[in-house]
Amino acid sequence: MKQIVPIFTMLLLATFLIGGCRRSGKDTPLPIHDLPQIEDSGRLVVLTLYSSTTYFIYKGEPMGFQYELAEQFARALGVKLEVKIAANPEDLRQMLLRGEGDLIAYNMPITLDGHENLLYCGEGIINHQVLVQRRYRKNPPLTDVTQLVGKEVYVKPGRSLNRLLNLNKELGGGIIIHEVSSDSITEEDLIAQVARGEIGYTVCDNEVARLNRTYFPQLNINMQIGMDQRSAWAVRKSQPLLAEAANLWYRDNVSSAAYKASLKRYFEQSKAQPHYEILSIKDGKISHYDNLFKQYADSIGWDWKLIASLAFKESNFDTSVVSWAGAKGLMQLMPRTARAMGVPEGKEHNAEESVKAATRYLKQMERSFRNITDKDERINFVLASYNAGIGHIYDAMALAEKYGHDKYRWFDNVEKYVLLKSKPEYYNDSICRNGYFRGAETYNFVREIRARHNLYKEKIKE
Repeated sequence: MKQIVPIFTMLLLATFLIGGCRRSGKDTPLPIHDLPQIEDSGRLVVLTLYSSTTYFIYKGEPMGFQYELAEQFARALGVKLEVKIAANPEDLRQMLLRGEGDLIAYNMPITLDGHENLLYCGEGIINHQVLVQRRYRKNPPLTDVTQLVGKEVYVKPGRSLNRLLNLNKELGGGIIIHEVSSDSITEEDLIAQVARGEIGYTVCDNEVARLNRTYFPQLNINMQIGMDQRSAWAVRKSQPLLAEAANLWYRDNVSSAAYKASLKRYFEQSKAQPHYEILSIKDGKISHYDNLFKQYADSIGWDWKLIASLAFKESNFDTSVVSWAGAKGLMQLMPRTARAMGVPEGKEHNAEESVKAATRYLKQMERSFRNITDKDERINFVLASYNAGIGHIYDAMALAEKYGHDKYRWFDNVEKYVLLKSKPEYYNDSICRNGYFRGAETYNFVREIRARHNLYKEKIKE
């Protein structure tokens, strides 16, 4: 990566070496740890937050838009990436100033106070608040803030609420503002409620809105109601070479295939699964792959119709499908899992290889839940892990036990804590090792597969 740093910037390093070290506190000097030291160490330590747009674990894989950008940057530097998680933006800043990381890979608001001890770098983002509303065929969406007068808007405390309150003053009042202070309801919960038609409107950051529209295509997020706020990555002022490298990397990387793929994955590619049956369940046939389900279900002692229900949920029996997260084929195995379960490279879309590997994976996960003695109950945990990754299910079990629920029962027990793993007070709990998770998908995943399996059993008597 040395080649992307102009020679003249090396003069900056000399300036800082002569000028001495920045201090992390009143008496504790913080050694210079700029680009040369990072390259010598072979690792870039980035600080970020758990969230749907920054960093999370999905099916055992680290994901998130900011994580992927940081990984691309580390690769360009020729070093390994290490991630450390903070509790909130102020914690990010303090961790950076204490020298616990090299770079904040999070959209930090650019402020005058921040310029005192931070260098902003990388991609400069313009954030603003938008109105989230549902698209209806008969009723046109709101297009002007004056149309909010007389409307009920539900919003979480913070920047969105502050902007809405200021807007209400500017309009002379009339917006019916519901402040949702409950910790059990997140900003993304409110967005989902708008999508389902349970509430009319909410307000959130445009980046969060863009990501959530990939789950709920019925949303309209076109109306801006907030002032623009610039944000970017940040490093310490004693790291001018790292800041320069991040700036140059972004300039060169923004048009790369990797950057465009990450942008598309999180903010453009639909994550809403279509609901349709390829075949009706008449004449005792569910899909074109029933013989494979029967053959490999026997190897793990499952009903083949349960495997069929899982396959339908994962791919709609479409062997060519690739998910937003990179899962492939009939059973939607992630690339690393497919390799571990013996799928030859290039065979991810082969139906038999997919089913064979998936049943191996299911059997492996069953062993991980051997403490659940009831086989039917254990299957619920295996299905949940197939969707979420086993780490999040272990976290939910630990939370269930902590709050007095049965950690060996799924419905109305552990499933509740999978849902709660999208809320900071739960995923930041020290007993959770896997952080943020959008648990609604897994909650519905198990219930839908079980319900469809019951339908298949009712319709197909064999």
